[in-house]
Amino acid sequence: MDYNEFQKIGKGLRMRLGRIFYTVDSWGLFFARLALGTIFLAHGAQKLFGWFGGSGFELTMANFHDGLGIPSSLAFLAIITEFFGALAILLGFLTRLAALGLSCIMVVAIYLIHLPNGFFLNWYCAQGQGHGIEFNLALLGMTLALLVSGPGNASVDKWLSEI
Repeated sequence: MDYNEFQKIGKGLRMRLGRIFYTVDSWGLFFARLALGTIFLAHGAQKLFGWFGGSGFELTMANFHDGLGIPSSLAFLAIITEFFGALAILLGFLTRLAALGLSCIMVVAIYLIHLPNGFFLNWYCAQGQGHGIEFNLALLGMTLALLVSGPGNASVDKWLSEI
């Protein structure tokens, strides 16, 4: 392989990677990213470490597997995605990948957990009644916005796309 062929391959790779990191020039996405990342980081920390009154890794794994029928491998992936995906969203690094993972988590949460409880959050719900899909639907919308448009301004992805 000569130098020109190597250069062509490198240029093609940069173009493909550039599409992954590309983002629209938006401060709105930056603020959505901060809110979304903070929410998922807190919930991920509850599941992974037991912080903020959470149940921690082992009990969460058991609840996902035994209570919801989610295979252990997917439960593990969901917990890791929720925490580390949130970090990626906050940094704006591999945002589309993180948003895709978090979107999948929200679809599963809506379908398996919240849909039977209706639409609303049910703040004053009866004992044992869970919340509806309202909050998860808002989070899903935010993740899909980042998946489609990228992380916006002040992100690692934007910086990488401009190199």
